[in-house]
Amino acid sequence: MHIAIRVDALDQMGSGHLMRCLTLADAARAEGAMVRFVSRFLPPHLSELVRAHGHELVVLPAPAVAPSGATYAEWLGVPVIEDARDTVAALADRGWDWIVADHYAFDAVWETAVRQAATRVMAIDDLADRSHDCDMLLDQNYYSDMAVRYRDRVPSRCTQLLGPRYTLLRAEFAAHRATSTPRIGPVRRVLVFFGGIDADNQTAIAVAALGRAALPGVEVDVVIGASHPDGDGIAAACARAGFHCHVQPATFSALMAAADLAVGAGGGGLWERCCLGVPALVWAVADNQRRQVADAARQGWVYAPDLSANGDRRAWLECHVRALVDNSAGRAAMSEAAMAAVDGGGAPRVVRELAGAGLEVRLATAADSADLFAWRNDPSVRQASRHSSPIDWTRHAQWLASVLAAPDRALLIGHQQGQPRGVVRFDIAADEAEVSIYLVPGRPSAGTGGRLLRVAEQWLAAHRPDVRRYRAHVLGDNVPSHRLFAGAGYDREATWYSKQVTLP
Repeated sequence: MHIAIRVDALDQMGSGHLMRCLTLADAARAEGAMVRFVSRFLPPHLSELVRAHGHELVVLPAPAVAPSGATYAEWLGVPVIEDARDTVAALADRGWDWIVADHYAFDAVWETAVRQAATRVMAIDDLADRSHDCDMLLDQNYYSDMAVRYRDRVPSRCTQLLGPRYTLLRAEFAAHRATSTPRIGPVRRVLVFFGGIDADNQTAIAVAALGRAALPGVEVDVVIGASHPDGDGIAAACARAGFHCHVQPATFSALMAAADLAVGAGGGGLWERCCLGVPALVWAVADNQRRQVADAARQGWVYAPDLSANGDRRAWLECHVRALVDNSAGRAAMSEAAMAAVDGGGAPRVVRELAGAGLEVRLATAADSADLFAWRNDPSVRQASRHSSPIDWTRHAQWLASVLAAPDRALLIGHQQGQPRGVVRFDIAADEAEVSIYLVPGRPSAGTGGRLLRVAEQWLAAHRPDVRRYRAHVLGDNVPSHRLFAGAGYDREATWYSKQVTLP
């Protein structure tokens, strides 16, 4: 798989977009993909980082006049069509399976223009303020209206990857997640972090408030980026308070994993804290974080008290920090809910979706009989079936004829790039359909099962809108199938899974 990623990292945008794209690129490379970054604005240290991770980088020509950053479009520095032409030229040496675009200036105009360079386009967005011409859209944030947020902004063919299940977290967070547990007991360590730039110096407010709180026996770790506008002042304030100041630490995820409580901003850091189960007092430091923070707070994943009251922010923060420190039950509940929302597997999950793109289903026919017979009798398929004995040809032929003739049975074959990938059968009774699924033996399967199930459900919704519920029987020791249906939104009922159909 060949993936091109178009992303910039201006001061106004920070390095967040670049880092999440780098996380995606690393996960794709781990699965054998080749990745090329295309950027117009990328500081030297970030350019070196991209190359150090083993990815290609093409730097587009800088504009004659530096962008003002007054609007998202102005961050681009050149007209959107010119940027699209430059991007296509940077990719002209080979064919590309995907162009991934992570830039608030890009919309359907840019995405349509770059299609000549790649088979498909994926947009990474969290604003939902413009139309896209994309085959896949990723918004890793949670919003209360998440399911309909992009309804009129993407084509009907677009696969939407929505919510923190798809959060692009670095592998180090997934590694620490394996040993993290919900936080219970007293607060012994607090982490303060407001992003790599923190242009408004929220860190200074947090340091002052924690100094005033004078929490006995509590260690405080304060993390700032190398380009923080008041790095010396933060370091001096930490020294006076007895706090630990860390500048661009290589062990950031370890510091977070060690924390019992965090103070920080929204954005990607919110999901990092959730992944590791760190209870957090959070506020938005940018307009595009306001809904993210508010909706996450309503789910109980973070504590985000009202900031609208006038007065001394330090006194306000001191009050709420003390309230959290004294509320061990509240912190434990927040920690457990946060960990349930973000499992750290978002990047590999997105890569599997990219690899599985183009998978479609069709109705099986009598001409598929020999293939179905061979697949069904493969030991790997029989082992996961309720009836694990080999099936003879006569019995198979009779079964297939009855399935193809039955109006309340649908036998679908999934295929991708002309190759069969799996089989899904729906047995329908009243408004309920029982689902059976298996993958073609001997074919690469990473992510195929989930995408095949989703595409098959979409087919059934289009052809049998009267079906309101899916059910699936899974053998107790069939771990992959348990993961498949649980990950697809089915509720477990002993050895059965069920899923209510959501009306469009």
